[in-house]
Amino acid sequence: MWYVIEGYDGEDVLARRLAARPDHVARLTALRDTGRLLLAGPCPTIDAEDPGPAGFTGSLIVAEFESLEAAREWADADPYVAAGVYTRVDVRPFRKVLP
Repeated sequence: MWYVIEGYDGEDVLARRLAARPDHVARLTALRDTGRLLLAGPCPTIDAEDPGPAGFTGSLIVAEFESLEAAREWADADPYVAAGVYTRVDVRPFRKVLP
C-alpha cells in the first residue's frame, strides 16, 4: 500500500537539512530503484523553486510499504529526523487514484 510521509521542519534548520541531504536522498533513491517511490520533494517556505536562505517548511514523500508500521519505522530512521531537521513526522495511508 502507498503511504504519505510528511516531515515538518523546525526553525533555522537549513544548515542541518543541507548536511543530512545526501543520506536522505540516498534512502529515497533506494525506494525509487525498487519501484516503491511515487514522489518526493521539499516544500519551500516561499513561492519559489529555489527558496535560498528562506529554506523549507518540510517534505512530502509518497512511497509503498508493506504496512503502516513499516512506513513509520522507515520514516523514523530518516536522516532528517536524526539531524533534528524535522520536529514532527506524520505517516498515513494513501490511495492513489490519478494519474
